Amino acid sequence: MERVIVGITGASGSTYGKRCVEVLVANGIGVDLIFSRTGEKVFTFETGISPETFISSLPQDLVKLYRADDLFAPPSSGSYRTSGMVIIPCSAGTLGHIANGTTSNLIHRAADVCLKEGRPLTIVFRETPINRIHAENILKLITAGATVLPASPAFYSHPQRIEDLVDFIVERALHSLLGKRFGLIKEWEGLPPQGDES
Repeated sequence: MERVIVGITGASGSTYGKRCVEVLVANGIGVDLIFSRTGEKVFTFETGISPETFISSLPQDLVKLYRADDLFAPPSSGSYRTSGMVIIPCSAGTLGHIANGTTSNLIHRAADVCLKEGRPLTIVFRETPINRIHAENILKLITAGATVLPASPAFYSHPQRIEDLVDFIVERALHSLLGKRFGLIKEWEGLPPQGDES
């Protein structure tokens, strides 16, 4: 079974991570889910449900939950095969740890493993405005092989609901990670013909 590591950190935007897990599971893709400690608190505050309640609503054969402090967990080893990792949302603190090769939790370590093993790593950075330190860390990660995808939804599809904006980011993140389309958004086809302007 194809498996993806999903990290949810303490940046605002927990609904991105929640939707990402739902889409992966709905498509039969296994998820190794890791919440940072602050990520757990923000998730509960923003979604109104606890991580445990969320996990219990998903197929138990597809989702494995790992504690952020469990550095003995499978995702901490390069010999554990996955299709890559997405951190959604990613806080500035997590961005900094990964960019500078410092590990204090399983999210940092799993991301580091993806980089060293040449596996896809997509980081949905959720911070604005950004300062020079953020920009330098983003550049480090891009240079190291990661995809940094700011949580900046587009409006050309005329979204009607917040969920439409969330789906845009989730679709782009999963496509960058897995190279697959999940049908969450309408692809851009250009502007309709405007008539003869000659």
